[in-house]
Amino acid sequence: MRRRDFNALIGAAVLWPLAARAQQPAKIPTIGFLGPASPENWATWTKAFVDRLAELGWIDGRSATIVYRWGRGHIERFGPLAAELVALKADIILTAGSATLQTMKEASQTPIVFALASDPVATGMVKSLARPGGNVTGLSLVAPELAGKRLGLLQAALPNIKRVGVLVDVAYPASVLELGQVKDAITAGGLEFVPIEVRSAEDIESALAGIVGRADALYVCSADPLMNNTRDRINALALAAKMPTLYGEKPYAEAGGLISYGPAVPTMFRRAAEIVDKILKGAKPADIPVEQPTSFDLVINLKTAKALGLSIPQTLLATADEVIE
Repeated sequence: MRRRDFNALIGAAVLWPLAARAQQPAKIPTIGFLGPASPENWATWTKAFVDRLAELGWIDGRSATIVYRWGRGHIERFGPLAAELVALKADIILTAGSATLQTMKEASQTPIVFALASDPVATGMVKSLARPGGNVTGLSLVAPELAGKRLGLLQAALPNIKRVGVLVDVAYPASVLELGQVKDAITAGGLEFVPIEVRSAEDIESALAGIVGRADALYVCSADPLMNNTRDRINALALAAKMPTLYGEKPYAEAGGLISYGPAVPTMFRRAAEIVDKILKGAKPADIPVEQPTSFDLVINLKTAKALGLSIPQTLLATADEVIE
C-alpha cells in the first residue's frame, strides 16, 4: 500500500468515531409533572404549561419527555409519587401547591419549578422571593389582600348577608393560612365568621349539612387539592342547600360556584413553562426570582345565581371578566 493511501486510511479510522459521536442526538430532557389533584380537573392548566413549552421548542415526545404523576387530592400519595419521579431521573420537575412542593423538595435536589404556591417564603421553600436560593423557584400566590377583595365582591353581590361559612381542609397547611386571612377579612367587614373544618372528602357532606341555617354564604379555601378534586360535589351540595359560594379560582365557578376571584392560573402555568425553559438552558433556580401574579379573573356564574333565586347587580356584572350564562 502506498504511504499516501495508508495515511488516508489511518486518518479515516481516527476521524470516524469522532464523526459518529458528533452525529449522535443530544439527550432529550425528562420533565416531571407532579399534580396534587386529578388530570381532569387540571386539564386547562396542564395544557397552558405544555403549549407554552412547545412554543419554546420543548415538544413532548420529540424534544422533551413529560412524565405525569397525579395525587388526586390524597396528600398521602404525594411522597410515593415524588419518589417515582426521582427514580425516573427527571431533569426538572414542575409542581403546584404547597404540599406537593414541600414533598418534592424533601425528595430531590433536582431543579423544581412551582406554578403556584401559597407562601413559599413562610413555608421555607425559598429564602426570599428575590433570591430563592437552593433548587426551587416559581410563582407565589401570596396576596393576603385577596381575601378582603373576595369578601367585598360577595357583599356587593349579596348586600344582606351577615354570616359567612368558611370551608377549610385543616390537614392542608396552605388552607389553614388562608383561613386566618379570611377570618380577619370577615370580621373586618362586620360579618360573623363560621368555620367549617374537614380533613377528607368523606367529611364534606356532613360538614355542609351542618351549616344550613348557620351561614348565609360559603367561602371555600380552594387552593387545596382536596377542594379541587371535590369541587363538583361541593357545588352540588351548596346548590341543594341554597348556599351561594365564593372561590379563589376560576374552575370552581365554571363547575357551578357562584363567584370566583383570583389569579389567572393558566397564565401562571405559562410563566412556569418559561422558567423551566430557562433552567433547561442552563439557568439555576437559585438565581431566578419567584414571581407573583399580575393578572386576576372575576367570574360570575349567572346560571347558579338564577338557580339560587339571586339577582346580581348590573354594576358588579359590568366588572366581571367572565359571566357564565
